[in-house]
Amino acid sequence: MVMFLVLKKDKKMICTTRCLDPPIELPQELSLTCEISKKKINSLSEFPQFSLTPVPNNLHEKSEWGNFLNYLCKNDKVALINFEQYQFYILPPASVSTSSPVNVAYNIDNTGSVDNRPRDCESGSHLEECVGPNTAEGLKFSRAEETRNEFQSRVPLKNFIRADPSYLKTLGQAHSGWIFGGIAELVDNSKDAKAAKMDIFVDIIQLKKSGKDVPMLCLIDDGQGMNHDEILKMVSFGHKQSDKVDKDHIGKFGVGFKTGAMRLGRDVLVLTQTTTSRSLAFLSQSLNEGKDNIEIPIVTYCRQGQRMEVDLRMQSEALAKYNLKAIKDFSPFNKYLIGEKAALFGTGTGTQIYIWNLDEWGSKYCLEWHDGLKGGSSFHQGDILIRSKRTRSRPGQISQKVKSRPLSKFLTQTVIETGDILRRPVELILGFSQLEWERANCGMFLYWHGRLIEAYKRVGGMAHSADVGRGVIGVVDVTNLMDDEDGRVWVHNNKQGFQDSEQYACLEQWLGRKVDEYWDNNFDALELNKDNCVFKPDHEWVQCDKCRKWRILPTNFDSRKLPLQWFCFMEPFKGQCSDSEQQMAPGIVNVSTKRSGYACLLKDSNYKKLEGVTKTSGTDDKLINSKDAKFPALKRLRKGL
Repeated sequence: MVMFLVLKKDKKMICTTRCLDPPIELPQELSLTCEISKKKINSLSEFPQFSLTPVPNNLHEKSEWGNFLNYLCKNDKVALINFEQYQFYILPPASVSTSSPVNVAYNIDNTGSVDNRPRDCESGSHLEECVGPNTAEGLKFSRAEETRNEFQSRVPLKNFIRADPSYLKTLGQAHSGWIFGGIAELVDNSKDAKAAKMDIFVDIIQLKKSGKDVPMLCLIDDGQGMNHDEILKMVSFGHKQSDKVDKDHIGKFGVGFKTGAMRLGRDVLVLTQTTTSRSLAFLSQSLNEGKDNIEIPIVTYCRQGQRMEVDLRMQSEALAKYNLKAIKDFSPFNKYLIGEKAALFGTGTGTQIYIWNLDEWGSKYCLEWHDGLKGGSSFHQGDILIRSKRTRSRPGQISQKVKSRPLSKFLTQTVIETGDILRRPVELILGFSQLEWERANCGMFLYWHGRLIEAYKRVGGMAHSADVGRGVIGVVDVTNLMDDEDGRVWVHNNKQGFQDSEQYACLEQWLGRKVDEYWDNNFDALELNKDNCVFKPDHEWVQCDKCRKWRILPTNFDSRKLPLQWFCFMEPFKGQCSDSEQQMAPGIVNVSTKRSGYACLLKDSNYKKLEGVTKTSGTDDKLINSKDAKFPALKRLRKGL
């Protein structure tokens, strides 16, 4: 068997080599672990061997090979390589030149330890005990076999992980309950890369083998991009987390990209660019179908003036060609389409992710999309929707209606509660939402690094009675509480819940006390005038349909006068889209960037009445004049992000 492999030391290229009759199928790259004195390894010459012949791709590799052999010969060293349960020893050649081949001895137990203890098998009296009956077959044991058996009897065989391609599908099940969680993982990565802009859309591409036109989910950002080592970590199955402390960094577990991408589709191509490099990575179930281990082709280029050339420090030219061919064969991308996508970067940085063979929902795809109007208008950008209409279950959420909206901007009687939990400060925003009251909802919205982890979490009295706390909403950021100083976080790796911990238990108790106090002080003993019991937010906001910025309305302005589509130049703002967005007070958490309103207006509203509302008595009468409830005109889902 002949194969080609690349030798590296400290991630730097030494030379491409041709390997003759290796004991196992070796990876395309091998890194030297260290150098050991030849004298310290017993019976090295009796180990089984194979040969390596240099096949340099350029003068640099040729020179590095000569320098490498000179070092081994001059210092009487042996280069050591660990791979799975094997340990390989590159032996110095008899004579050194830039084209000298070398022999590689190997030990299958991966110990390489020096043992000077007496060996029972070395004495003739114990030969029969060690190798079996004194027969011709038993006496044929070679010295190499004795040495190998001796090592194996002293050190247990090590186990190494192999990942079957079916594991890629298993990864996607981390977000099986909520497909949007998969998209959120990719958005988190863009945020961590300091992206200021991210486009998400669906394109139609043609598969090469079937000729079928299929949708492809595209995510493009202008972040910092990734170099070779960083994209290798992103597609690898487990790697050490960076020691760099970034309090705003969301990625903690090293699995988000793989679980998110594999939830959305079977194949994903990543194209990323930094100021000095560009890389392609292909994570594919189609490519790995029928294989014993997962193969992930990566091609890295480095900037040479105005051009991007194959980075021979990271891979050989032969390896780069092999990986690029695999990408072209098993994806809709050819060199022209790859070049077209790379041109989107220009001279900037960023990352592009393309996912096809999307997950299916029944006979259709899990995502549905609307292109919107042509012409680049910001008013009609289209939208991507989740195919399933089944509402994702949230503890405490009673209604089936799900609308994203900035909760903290639509709460009345808002209060801010602060406290310490396990000597860490926590801030809670509490208020009453007329819309959530109508839907019989209540609960806490818990955020971690800007991500909504739990919604409608019932605490205190609201956990035991549907009437207690109805309409009360709390918003709290628990990042400071759920991140330990030692780097451990108390959040599930799919970011859909918190781990069972002391921090979480104490948080529940504290939230329960604050919610019960708020309910007792504001509603239990509250007497309202039924003729005028409409709750309005402490501050009313309106969103421009062009720039998407939020503007605060004057206290005396009647929001019912706003048209269905409102822009910054209109009353009462009378400004421009370029004006800065008005900010919330310090400590306020902006739950969302979508738009909605509360469903209770005054009796003289010109809009249609809310259907299906019946007049009730008791506590309900105190909170709403249900007979005259109306929907406002201010209902619009923000398109895209």
